[in-house]
Amino acid sequence: MRVKTGVVRRRRHKKILKMAKGFYSGRRKHFRKAKEQIERSLVYAYRDRKQRKRDFRKLWITRINAACRLNDMSYSRFIHGLHKAGIELDRKILADLAMNEPQTFASLVQRAKEALQ
Repeated sequence: MRVKTGVVRRRRHKKILKMAKGFYSGRRKHFRKAKEQIERSLVYAYRDRKQRKRDFRKLWITRINAACRLNDMSYSRFIHGLHKAGIELDRKILADLAMNEPQTFASLVQRAKEALQ
């Protein structure tokens, strides 16, 4: 039995070319080039969703470290002190406190220092 792929192929091609909108030159016009680029782009998208989490954690740690240094303490000793004091705040919240509420962050540093004594 003969199977004609006209409708199915058109649909598949249109789906790929729609995803390739905004690409440069033949990568948006020609199906084969568009498909190759879409496959590669999806790999980058998957990889960078993981990478973004790492990048933000790095940023938060940098901000917390800078605020700790202003309060005469190192980042590692601060985190250790918080754990000993039983304060369970994640790095995202700590970085936000360090940026927007320095007095509150300073009180956390004091609590960490006391717990280390």
